[in-house]
Amino acid sequence: MTAKSIRYWGCEYSDANSVRFHLWASGQQHVTLRLNDETLPMNPTGDGGFELTVNNVAPGSAYSFILPDGSAVPDPASRAQQGDVNGPSLVCDPHSYVWRNTHWQGRPWEESVVYELHIGTFTPEGTFRAAADKLPYLASLGITMIELMPVSQAGGNRGWGYDGVLLYAPHSAYGTPDELKAFVDTAHGLGLSVVLDIVLNHFGPEGNYLPKLAPDFFHPERMTPWGNGIAYDVAPVRQFIVDAPLYWLTEFHFDGLRFDAIDQIEDSSDTHVLIEIATRIRAAITDRPVHLTTEDSRNVVFLHPREEDGSVPLFTGEWNDDLHNAVHVMASGETHAWYQDFAEKPEQWVARALAEGFAYQGERSPQTGEIRGVKSTAQPPAAFVDFIQNHDQVGNRAQGDRLLSLIGEERTRVLMAALLLSPHIPLMFMGEEFGEIQPFLFFTDFHGDLARAVREGRAKEFSDHDETVPDPNAPETFARSKLDWDKLNQPDGQNWLRFTQQLLQLRQRAIVPLLAGAQGGNGRVIKTAPGCVVVSWTFIQGTLSLALNTGEQDQMMPDIAGETLFAWPEGRTELLANTVIVRFAQGEPT
Repeated sequence: MTAKSIRYWGCEYSDANSVRFHLWASGQQHVTLRLNDETLPMNPTGDGGFELTVNNVAPGSAYSFILPDGSAVPDPASRAQQGDVNGPSLVCDPHSYVWRNTHWQGRPWEESVVYELHIGTFTPEGTFRAAADKLPYLASLGITMIELMPVSQAGGNRGWGYDGVLLYAPHSAYGTPDELKAFVDTAHGLGLSVVLDIVLNHFGPEGNYLPKLAPDFFHPERMTPWGNGIAYDVAPVRQFIVDAPLYWLTEFHFDGLRFDAIDQIEDSSDTHVLIEIATRIRAAITDRPVHLTTEDSRNVVFLHPREEDGSVPLFTGEWNDDLHNAVHVMASGETHAWYQDFAEKPEQWVARALAEGFAYQGERSPQTGEIRGVKSTAQPPAAFVDFIQNHDQVGNRAQGDRLLSLIGEERTRVLMAALLLSPHIPLMFMGEEFGEIQPFLFFTDFHGDLARAVREGRAKEFSDHDETVPDPNAPETFARSKLDWDKLNQPDGQNWLRFTQQLLQLRQRAIVPLLAGAQGGNGRVIKTAPGCVVVSWTFIQGTLSLALNTGEQDQMMPDIAGETLFAWPEGRTELLANTVIVRFAQGEPT
């Protein structure tokens, strides 16, 4: 048996009723399987592995691994949990769910309008089932892609999802694996793609038994913001990490993945683990488009190449934090923390990000003192996922303030129109479409010393802001973060919804047809002034121009040819304060 053929993780049916259990526990001399009420010694396989095949195992059977010290731990590759992250795992039948929309072929990336949502706060119930009931509303609005914040099993019942520890198991507080499949299936029936945010750079602080099972799962000399770095160059570890993304895509029929904070994934292997992941996914799934996006503070492009025909061999797009940060400074005037990098003439950074992709393309960051970014002009516009707010940018504020509460309605409408009518891929955060002002706070469900450490750390982070930070562990902090769906029944919410729907309809009609096959190097900055940006992009079909003014002073409108696709306020032709104008001129640019 070669190293590549050894299976180190998880349990699987080997025939109709026999289950083979695998565990890599290089730090343990022997391991016992507790299956329902029976205990069975596992067989060592070498290289720290243990396995056991058991006959007559019914789906839903509970199991744990018993270590020599008597402690019981869940399967690190659990597919489902009986209860919380510390309890028994469950044997799952991968064929228990019968898919309805088996002919779903996915949607092209260029059509994407991404809607980021958190299952626990999206609905009052906070479940997969309840979220599925809202999908017809999102489809009728004009959303084309749902992006779920991480749903892997984490400590407690409340949390953002970025502290997951059982990376293969849907969080039991949200529902069962079959209920998650039903959510995806329902979305596909409505023409909606679904992508999942996954975290492969660290494990959460509660329920992570990997250091005990296999200390060499981590490199103690490598540190991330959340602890020791993962040993991606160790074969069993690499198998665990590389298999997880493909598992979510194939088992749950997701249409893509968003990879969180990949700048914290340090790998010394000949082939970087991220490249191996993307290559495997592209080779394994060829019957439908799969969209892979990354979050990476380095502003790099080597993970996002395009073939001559425009196809994507690795990752599809990159979250464009630069654009958000520059827009935020321009519209709000805030310049603390990471906003320092955009404090000087933010409109110039906004214009560059719109025209070229990244704002920082090799300049030195005032915040860190380090050189950041590479040239991004060769990337097509659709390689960048833009947003004016998301879970991070809202939730990492002390009070979880949404943009509307910070800059007011007029400026927010200008920025939303620019977001949805630029040729980049837009992302909206749940509730943004109806003008939600409920906060989205940082919340957790930890206890004891860990809860105290999180609460004190959060308070220290904002100690210079002269404001009281909500306790992340308090149930009311979680409750305050739920969407206020009643706003949809109010005139203000209905007006916002109509505005959003108008923009999304225009995007699909006028912007999306420009994007297929669009090349890089097509953006141009026409004008910048305080609070004002005018840019254009050239396509085969013609030239798209975007002019916006969030400043307090009126600005001269450049001479831009073409039909006005959109203006707000309606009918405006000049760049007065709080104005956005989008035009398109057909034919070859002069």
